[in-house]
Amino acid sequence: MYSPFQLGLKYLRYFFRASNGKGHGIHSPFVFDMVINVLNDNTDYPAYNSIESVRKEMMRDKTVLTVEDFGAGSATGLTKQRTVKQIASSSLKKPKYARLLFRLVNYFHSKNILELGTSLGVTTAYLASADKEAKVVTMEGAKAIASVAESNFKALQLSNVECVIGNFDETLSLVVNRESSAFNFVFIDGNHRKQPTLNYFQQILEKSDESTVFVFDDIHWSKDMEEAWEEIKQHSSVTLTIDLFFIGLVFLRKQQKEKEHFVIRF
Repeated sequence: MYSPFQLGLKYLRYFFRASNGKGHGIHSPFVFDMVINVLNDNTDYPAYNSIESVRKEMMRDKTVLTVEDFGAGSATGLTKQRTVKQIASSSLKKPKYARLLFRLVNYFHSKNILELGTSLGVTTAYLASADKEAKVVTMEGAKAIASVAESNFKALQLSNVECVIGNFDETLSLVVNRESSAFNFVFIDGNHRKQPTLNYFQQILEKSDESTVFVFDDIHWSKDMEEAWEEIKQHSSVTLTIDLFFIGLVFLRKQQKEKEHFVIRF
């Protein structure tokens, strides 16, 4: 994991070399339209306020959870005591990026959605609220955290979410193998290490097609994650990527004649 200082330097380099985020100089009609209608969509959708109210409640919640942590920087099965407030403060995606997930699902009309890394359910709620007819399968390693997330789904009246609990190394293959159709949208935010990230990507590709949108969280979080991101960009199935620094978008569009990689300010 990079230090805050290292990450700050990397962000500055990204900021000054990225396209300006207004669509200028972007020659791909597909990317240009997405920049204008998704990245720059400032609509205050009704779902935003409901979900952010739940976030605020969790930021004040001092309930103590016993958490089993399988992610980067943790020994497998390590148990820690954490409050909901602590988890919310350190793990939840900022509204800017959580809302982007909502808009992406809305824009691409995604109906079969997979999320690796439920946490307390905020990003899941954004994914599920974009289309109440869509099915969202979200996966979480820690049972206590998943329990809080499921309570949040009930509070938000989201009946289109299924939460799968357990270590992704054991549960992901089961989820992928049971699916009869391709996932349209995949958000990977569960294990910030290179090899697990690449393994998850490879597994999910088995149930993907050219309409599938992959979103990877924290692609510049560490040297490990940057290496994973570079390998994903070069994968034979990948035809287009967009680097937004804190997240990366990956497309498998077969109509794309040559690979294109964009770095866009967001």
